[in-house]
Formats: sequence, C-alpha cells, structure tokens
Amino acid sequence: MTTTLLGGITATEVATDRLRANVLERAAGVAAGGEAGTIVFIHGNVSSSSFWQPTMLRMPPEYRCIAIDLRGFGDSETLDVDATRGLADFSDDVASVIAAMGIDSAHFVGWSMGGGVVQQLMLDHNSLVATATLQAPVSPYGFGATAGPEGRLVTADAAGSGAGGANPDFVARLAEGDTTADEQTSPRTVYRTAYVKAGFESEHEDLWVESMLTTKTGEGNYPGTSVPSENWPGFAPGDHGVLNTMAPTFFNASGIVDLERKPPVLWIRGLDDAIVSDASFFDLNYLGQIGVIPGWPGEELAPAQPMVTQTRAVLESYAAAGGQFREVALENCGHSPQLEHPDAFDDALLAHIR
Repeated sequence: MTTTLLGGITATEVATDRLRANVLERAAGVAAGGEAGTIVFIHGNVSSSSFWQPTMLRMPPEYRCIAIDLRGFGDSETLDVDATRGLADFSDDVASVIAAMGIDSAHFVGWSMGGGVVQQLMLDHNSLVATATLQAPVSPYGFGATAGPEGRLVTADAAGSGAGGANPDFVARLAEGDTTADEQTSPRTVYRTAYVKAGFESEHEDLWVESMLTTKTGEGNYPGTSVPSENWPGFAPGDHGVLNTMAPTFFNASGIVDLERKPPVLWIRGLDDAIVSDASFFDLNYLGQIGVIPGWPGEELAPAQPMVTQTRAVLESYAAAGGQFREVALENCGHSPQLEHPDAFDDALLAHIR
C-alpha cells in the first residue's frame, strides 16, 4: 500500500541494519531562514506517519520535519515485534533511522503509543532527544492492569492487558481493508468515536482511514498473542505483537525520573480522550466496572487504570528531580489534539521547542 501524500510532503525509503523504513518529510526551507532543527513525529497504534502530514506542513519553514512509519505500519517493512522488549523494538528502529539520515539530535513528538516510544528513546537513546512532546501518551506504566498513581501491577501476569483485549471483528475489518462506517467495529467508526471527539469533522478523514488500514495484522504485529490466565478476564499478554508491547509486565518508562540528562517535556492531551484516560473505554477493568463486560470481580481485584494520574505523577517526579515539564489540557478535544485543535497544538509545540 502506498501512502497518499499531501502537496509539499515527500516519501523516502531509509534502509538500516534493523529495517526498511518509510519516512515522510517536509524539508526545511533554507532560503526562508535556514534549518533551525529537526522535528521527528512518531505515530500511534493503528495509524501511520500519514496522520502527521498536515502538522508537518504547518510548521515554520526553518524546521526540517520528518515522520517515520513504525515496523508493521504504513509503508515500512513488516517485521515481528518482540513484545518482551516493551516498546524498544520501535524505539531502536527510530534511532537507527535517525542515524542513517545523519541526524544527531532532534525534537521528538510522539502520539499515544508513539508517546511511549519517545519515553523509551529518552531512556535508551537519550542524547538523540533535544526535547520530548508527548501527545495523549500511553502511561509510563503501560496500558491496562495497573492501579494507583504509582502504577502497581494488579496481578503478576497483567491479566486483561495486551492482545487478548482486541476486538476480533475490528482486527478482521483492518485486514479486509474495510472503509465503511457500517458497524461500531469499522475502522472509520472507531476513528470518529475514539480517535477524535464525536462530532469532529475533517476534510482528510479518508486519509486517516487509509492510514489506519496500513496496520499489518497477525500474531507478530497487531494485535499479537495472548495466553490464558486464572485472573479475570481470563487472558494475559503474550510475547509477540503490538498490543503486548504496552503491557505493564514489559513496558515501564517511569525510569525517566532518574535520567541524568532530562530533556524538557511537553505533555498535551484532550480532556475528552476516550482512549488514554482515568476512565478509558479501552481499559477492560473500567469496562467491567461500568457493566459493559460481565463478571467484573470488583474494585479490589480489578480496578480501572488511572492513566492520566499516573503520567502526571511520573512527570511531577521528573520535575522534582531536576527536569522540566508543561501540561496542556484542551477542552472539547479527544485523542488527537494535532487534528482537533491544530492552532493550540502548534502554539504549544513551537513554544516548547524554541
């Protein structure tokens, strides 16, 4: 599948010792003032770099802007994802692409799962990260199966997190390339009800659905594998695939608090986010709590994950340990501030990197 490009965006294949990656670029306009630095945009789950095209085009001409398709998304190579490394397969891929492009340091912007990739870059490739912008990021303690601001595991096997929570009909529709809005599980419907606040309209909606449909499905990619669990709801994350990379048994980026070098962090999110929230409609424990999933064993055994509270707790500790962070929370905004409130997003990002 070839990504539809907006005017002013080019696509290049970058080969590294890790993968063949598709990279979108809006080059810096040297004649308009020179290159002030590079901004690297990293997409989230069930999407691709294409979601960043309008943002890249809006950036001032002195910035070089690139967006990288992660493995198994967009037009990058489809490779197995080792979930036992958390998000490190993705972050190592990004670092290899940046090196191949001759970039020593950049401003990194990560959305949702991509926000977790940026956190992993801060840990493993610290010198690359001049600044970090986390848009609606996965909690530093992963997605699902943790409790409290300190991110403690609810069960030892992180039951209820990972690939087993994916809706099989949604996965099938991704694989089939479904572009309709006929069902709640159609990718277009999921975009309209979860990626953005319901009612938001975009001239580029077909492009966003195209981007979602680039997601490669299977045990090594989306959603991945799962294993049985004695704990509710009966499954735990397996070792392979995208959703398992964010299971709290494999991903924990709270160590950014202890970094010697702490890049400044911008945390930007929508107050109506249905995905990353203290009451997430993608958290099985929360769905059990509100009666959507039967058999919920109660607050003590299966509490909802306070995702926003956990991120704030880690970033406040980051600041207390000598780092800097700013939180921007936007009203009337879902999971995609760069789409829903582009002016506010741009203002916050540019103030941060300047």
